[in-house]
Amino acid sequence: MLAMEYRGPYRVRAVHKPEPQIEHPQDAIVQVTRSCICGSDLHLYHGLVPDTRVGTTFGHEFVGRVVEVGSGVSRLKVGDNVLVPFNIFCGSCFFCERELYSNCHNTNPEATAVGGIFGYSHTTGGYDGGQAQYVRVPMADVGPTVIPDDISLDDAVLLTDALPTGYQAAEMGDIREGDTVVIFGAGPIGIFAAKSAWLMGAGRVIVVDCVDYRLDFVRQYAQCETVDFREVEDMAIHIKKMTDWLGADVCIDCVGCEASGNFMQRLTGVKMKLQGGAATVLHWAINSVRKGGTVSIVGVYGPTFNAVPIGNAINKGLTLRMNQASVKRHLPRLIEHIRAGRIEPSRVITHKVPLEEVADAYHIFSSKLDNCIKTILVPPGVAH
Repeated sequence: MLAMEYRGPYRVRAVHKPEPQIEHPQDAIVQVTRSCICGSDLHLYHGLVPDTRVGTTFGHEFVGRVVEVGSGVSRLKVGDNVLVPFNIFCGSCFFCERELYSNCHNTNPEATAVGGIFGYSHTTGGYDGGQAQYVRVPMADVGPTVIPDDISLDDAVLLTDALPTGYQAAEMGDIREGDTVVIFGAGPIGIFAAKSAWLMGAGRVIVVDCVDYRLDFVRQYAQCETVDFREVEDMAIHIKKMTDWLGADVCIDCVGCEASGNFMQRLTGVKMKLQGGAATVLHWAINSVRKGGTVSIVGVYGPTFNAVPIGNAINKGLTLRMNQASVKRHLPRLIEHIRAGRIEPSRVITHKVPLEEVADAYHIFSSKLDNCIKTILVPPGVAH
């Protein structure tokens, strides 16, 4: 089969690999019809995530058709079109019983923190991902969801990570009616977080970024205010000026470890890797939110040290909430929002690229070329 293969930082290729096989009675084999390149994939691509091994196939956002099931699978059948959450979870451990599917204790040997994730580093289990023609899906009776007939493939693939992560980012902010919400990052996650903030009762939504076309897009898509941080000398003072000198009620970090905006953070966190990424946005969020406010974090950071102003958070009485999204928990509500026309996920898709051209697709997305917001990879023989 054709699949993306990681060959080191900034080096990915489309290669032929053996097709995956059933390895456990609870496995299914899925023929991929859509997969995405995620901002989290760029952290791997740039060499910032520990234990990302040469030969890995990335891709934790994908949908497809079931072509084979293991003997223990009873809820799926061959021919089902399914969306596959990026979380690999058992459904029965201490954490899954509490709908913390992203923290499953049985799907990742490194399960002191995150559970299994498709197509990420070996710190999340070492599972191959969906930027391929076929993928092995463990725990197939638990994770995959049959795509309703009235949900398009383009909308469905964004339900595997991007939309639920943006939605959970807003949910973790505990937004109350009339709140001012500041979202750092105008990529797909930030865009969906902005849209979701309105659904949760926000009275004002402000998105911070530095890329003109992304700021233009989020203004149109989420009807929000925007701030270009290149024009801001001190983010905390700027946000306070916008909020009667109180600060935002909620700040959401949708950027993570590759944040721009502070030279020393970039130097120590991205170039020298002395931190688990640049903590620029964590500083902005903690310092810009009001006393007693909430900071929600879905941006990805490495599992090592970060220089974070925790003393400011303590003295301000902040609530900090963070996690990988537990996708399956959000799907019923998000499908309802799509059907009602409140959210149109596929509008963020700007590029559809054949899987054969995956190296070019990564370059375009990583370098923010051609006004790229979200890239979909289409395997050979699949209709666009």
